[in-house]
Amino acid sequence: MYRRRDTPRERLVAEITGDLRRYSVDAQHIGHAFANLHGLNPTDLQALIAVMDAELVGQPITPGRLGTQLNLSSGSVTALIDRLERAGHIRRDRDTADRRKVFLRYADPGAALAMEFFRPLGRRTDAVMAAFSDDELRVVHRFLGAMVESMREHRDEMRAARPEAPARPTG
Repeated sequence: MYRRRDTPRERLVAEITGDLRRYSVDAQHIGHAFANLHGLNPTDLQALIAVMDAELVGQPITPGRLGTQLNLSSGSVTALIDRLERAGHIRRDRDTADRRKVFLRYADPGAALAMEFFRPLGRRTDAVMAAFSDDELRVVHRFLGAMVESMREHRDEMRAARPEAPARPTG
């Protein structure tokens, strides 16, 4: 992280790494502002993002997949879903093919709140992207996709290497 950058490529890589770090921090601040405004905790926000991402690719998320993604126990996931459902952010839908399966979807009231809050950022994002050609955007997309995959692999390795929490004494 803090090493000499002697070549133009090393300096460019350092600048890109710094840009990614600053983007991540700023995105977290914006997400926390939304969460605080609507009485959500960080896990609630992560869950809403997971539900939204799954819907955007046309593969609604199940409670089990949400638990795996957020690294939560089934009991914690149930409490999380109940809380977000009561607040109007998400809804549970039964699979039409298999009524035992439940999908989580953004509820209309929660989607309206998110759209109102994030609309100005969306306009800014659209303006930035308009300054890039389709070919440039494809390169950026490929780069960011690879970075996301790398980050997720590292996250999963850290989770797998984490020692189990010591058992609490009973009695």
